Amino acid sequence: MKIGILGSGSIGGTLAKKFSASGHTVKVANSRGPVTIDADVLSTGARAVTKEEAVADVDVLILSIPFIRIPDLAPLLADLPAETVVIDTSNYIPARDDRIEAIENGQTDSVWVSEQLGRPIAKAWNSIYSVTLKEMGRPAGHPERLAAPVAADRDRDRDVTMALVEESGFDAYDAGAIADSWRQQCGSPCYCTEVTLAELPEALAAADLTRSRKRQDLFFAVYLERFGGVGTNPGRDFVVRLSQVLNAA
Repeated sequence: MKIGILGSGSIGGTLAKKFSASGHTVKVANSRGPVTIDADVLSTGARAVTKEEAVADVDVLILSIPFIRIPDLAPLLADLPAETVVIDTSNYIPARDDRIEAIENGQTDSVWVSEQLGRPIAKAWNSIYSVTLKEMGRPAGHPERLAAPVAADRDRDRDVTMALVEESGFDAYDAGAIADSWRQQCGSPCYCTEVTLAELPEALAAADLTRSRKRQDLFFAVYLERFGGVGTNPGRDFVVRLSQVLNAA
């Protein structure tokens, strides 16, 4: 499969390594140009390209950039074929992003993204902490294998995305439509809590948007006090334990 990735950071870079190692043809781009992409991201065969090259002639396009910059991609994706599967991995984080009125008033993150891009998308990997994605991928059937929800409106988007989640080392779970993907947003019971496939349906069902928003604010208040700014990636223990504690409250 031909995969383009926009974003070479903690999520995009890890996915580039995983999928190129699995035999996919992977192109990865960032906002600063191909020469700035870390050699480790390219160590399993991914190719550093411009953002224009990353979206050309691909079966799948993965978006792994700060949420607030999503609208900037609309012109770049305007001519992308309708059948191309676009997967968004981002999360709306007010502590990092400008506050977006529509989302503050209750619109689902990914519905907003789909509107900004003017096309259907799938949502995946956003509920997994970046260090968990990097360190905790396991083969199917492994007792430590964790799960990740996938939301999409089109069958092809869902099927392709779930297959890629499985390839990345996590059990994929059909979480329903994009409109319901608020259940996997920041602060929800499945967000960064490292749930298994058996636990994930209950975690999604237990989600409450108002409580998730409050937990998100609490999480990032602690995070900012501890690390001084969004962008630092501490070890799994801190993020996962904090997420679990907040969701147990």
